[in-house]
Amino acid sequence: MEKMPVLFVGHGSPTNIIEDNPFTEGWQQIAKEIPTPTSILCISAHWYTGGQLVSQAEKPETIYDFYGFPQELYEISYPAPGAPALAQQAAPLFTPPAMLDSIRGLDHGAWSVLHFMYPNADIPVCQLSVNNLLLPQQSYQMGQLLAPLRQQGTLLLGSGNIVHNLGLVNWQLNGGYPWADEFDDYAKQAIVTGQHSKLVNYQQAGASAQKAFVTKDHYDPLLYVLGAAGTTSKVRVFNDARVLGSISMTSYLFED
Repeated sequence: MEKMPVLFVGHGSPTNIIEDNPFTEGWQQIAKEIPTPTSILCISAHWYTGGQLVSQAEKPETIYDFYGFPQELYEISYPAPGAPALAQQAAPLFTPPAMLDSIRGLDHGAWSVLHFMYPNADIPVCQLSVNNLLLPQQSYQMGQLLAPLRQQGTLLLGSGNIVHNLGLVNWQLNGGYPWADEFDDYAKQAIVTGQHSKLVNYQQAGASAQKAFVTKDHYDPLLYVLGAAGTTSKVRVFNDARVLGSISMTSYLFED
């Protein structure tokens, strides 16, 4: 079976779900350019837990974990089948083993992107939580433990935002603040050159790192993905943009 690539996606605002824009087009296009996965393991910023969990619901519900958005958003569902066998395979890769969650559905970090990548909702999906107890190096090591799943046709998908500071969002700004551009560029240069230690030790970016995010929920999915991808992968950058001042949509495909 062909070894699957690894993907990190900047998912941005839930409004992308009902928009046809360059970002949603980027998600659609990237799905056409990679092998069709047999299953998907999504590491989403919106499942941020005190420990490592993996979902094993057979029919995961669509979670609307956002408020105050157009009603149209709440009328869209993503009825993909769950992947309990994958969850049970992934859990023991960790020490201690990840806890299995039979109730958790798909949050918008997962389904807002998959809605465009695989609109038929016919590929089994489970989610891996972002463990908020881990140091950055440990999150990276968690990703390394997931790497063998690529050999069986599983797509490892990290969904977050490298720059994500909602307290500094400017709805009138189309691009990014200079510091947001600076941190996103720091990350991009480190990723494309395989210098993953610069992402683990992101404070090396200087002052821009202090504003890039307040909590690591949207950043840590990148570390899981980098660990799973390794330092020798061919990197493709897409959706390279900052929006609303303080959110990065920049996304990465890692292929061997």
